[in-house]
Amino acid sequence: MRRIGIVALVVAPLLLASLLPDSKVAAGSNYAPGSLDRYFRLEWQVVPGSSGSVLEGYVYNQTNIPADRMTLEINLLDGSGSVVGKTSTRVLGGAPAGSRAWFQAKVPTATNYQVEVQSFDWIRIGGGM
Repeated sequence: MRRIGIVALVVAPLLLASLLPDSKVAAGSNYAPGSLDRYFRLEWQVVPGSSGSVLEGYVYNQTNIPADRMTLEINLLDGSGSVVGKTSTRVLGGAPAGSRAWFQAKVPTATNYQVEVQSFDWIRIGGGM
């Protein structure tokens, strides 16, 4: 009886997983373009380096709530403004409330770039339940 219970615990999740449809959705920004503009502002520039280009800048947190685990999506654009590639970078240490945080990422060469906040978590400060 005990052996059947262990086998069921192992086999049941595998059977359930096989019933789930495959996801074909490409990962992208978790927010509509421009919807976070009231919370965050981005300033950045591309700096050529000996081992390739680096996109570097600041994310400004315009709120009184710290943001952590922030990821930025960097779209590589061609001359017509079409996305021809993408990469992402993390904002190490998050973006303090009412302040700014530095970020940088090595990027492939492109005609232009577009940088957006892809994801983040608000950090609750203080007590209370």
